[in-house]
Amino acid sequence: MKLICEGLDLSDAVLKVIRATAVRTTNPILEGIKLHASEDSLTLSATDLEISIEKTIPADVKVAGDVVAPGKFFADFVKKLSNEQIELSLTKENTIKIKYTDSEGFLQCLSVEEFPIIRELSASDKITLKSSDLKKLIDKTIFSVAVDDARPILKGCLFEYENGTLTAVALDGYRLAMVKTSASCTASKMSFIVPARCLGEISKLVEANDDDIELSLDQNHMSIVSGSVKIITRLLEGEFINYKQVIPASSTTTILVSKAQLEDGLDRASLLARMDKNNLVKFDIRDKILTLTSASNIGNVTENITISLEGKDIVIAFNARYLSDCMHTISDEFIKINFSSSIAPCTICSAESDDYLYLILPVRIVE
Repeated sequence: MKLICEGLDLSDAVLKVIRATAVRTTNPILEGIKLHASEDSLTLSATDLEISIEKTIPADVKVAGDVVAPGKFFADFVKKLSNEQIELSLTKENTIKIKYTDSEGFLQCLSVEEFPIIRELSASDKITLKSSDLKKLIDKTIFSVAVDDARPILKGCLFEYENGTLTAVALDGYRLAMVKTSASCTASKMSFIVPARCLGEISKLVEANDDDIELSLDQNHMSIVSGSVKIITRLLEGEFINYKQVIPASSTTTILVSKAQLEDGLDRASLLARMDKNNLVKFDIRDKILTLTSASNIGNVTENITISLEGKDIVIAFNARYLSDCMHTISDEFIKINFSSSIAPCTICSAESDDYLYLILPVRIVE
């Protein structure tokens, strides 16, 4: 293998694909980045067997071939050469020679034969939506994914397509996030579960624009092509929780509140709430005022927020972080919060549409 490419292109590609390399593994090949040179391009790829990322850049290929470079060292070296033109070549000693200006470096390569084959999907179903809408779906739900291994299926987001709408759902046993967007699909109805870690990488790599992007699916994998980047992720197998049963069908108290005022109040109250092991904030809703309070051994905060109230007065408490997490993803000017009792979950949704819904379990108050 021998080729010439621009350092900026190579550095950008390496920094994208290295996200798929294994961090802690007993198999060193999963820490490598494969370089495939053919015709007038260089394709870099990496995988940890759960997610694979490929990126293709233009190159002047003198000799076609494949090589697997040690990922971290190759990335650290190449990113310092972004302003140079680089010549890459494979030596007889199975090292990759990196030549730039009047200098050169050598890195010992890994075995090409041991690098996992990145499968091509024989996709039977495809979902098409705007790239920016996919990012929103991910960013507005991923924080509610479970992080422990007690229920592995909850470490992913459920995606459901039906009647022109793609819905993403994440829950961890204490809260739920559900977000919808418009999409089209080759199937009339489908569902699949994507690991949260893979979704996080997809969100970082996909452009936030109005270009269409395709999710190609087969039985166990999903692939996405965004420009010259291709991402393939394994799907989680198993039954997701019937989340629709968790969402309350009715409420006894509904408030309409300024999202900005509530978010600011929560941020201030959270400063003290974090000092307490329960991270607790209390809502006291009566008349047209929401009184938000938090306390710890160093002090207390009381915030009064004007609201519109329908239904009964209520006193209820929540983990402050759960409330703040969903507030930070909402862009609406006003939001609607529904309550049914001080020990039942509340739901947070748009005052004007059904594009999203967040559910949060309360914390019992010990008086």
